[in-house]
Amino acid sequence: MDIYNIVRRPLVTEKGTHQAQESHGDTRSQPARGGSYAFEVHPEATKPMIREAVEKIYSVRVLEVRTANRKGKPRRVRYKTGKTVDWKKAVVVLHPDSHIDVF
Repeated sequence: MDIYNIVRRPLVTEKGTHQAQESHGDTRSQPARGGSYAFEVHPEATKPMIREAVEKIYSVRVLEVRTANRKGKPRRVRYKTGKTVDWKKAVVVLHPDSHIDVF
């Protein structure tokens, strides 16, 4: 799978913008980390694949990847019911020295 097919688009939301600007210093149990950035990714992409794609596309250092499968919402069009497409969300935590300018 191509790296540009793994990361489909960045998710620019109010919560995502806040998390991207927030970074944390190190504590006794956790090392320092940079901001968190959310992306829509290919449903079959794994965490190592997502890490590699984000590092190559944005030239950053990734510390952690969290994923969530999002179910489509039920919708009604005229007299028929259906649902929107299922998709996968990935939240990528960066090294404190790295940041992405998209957000």
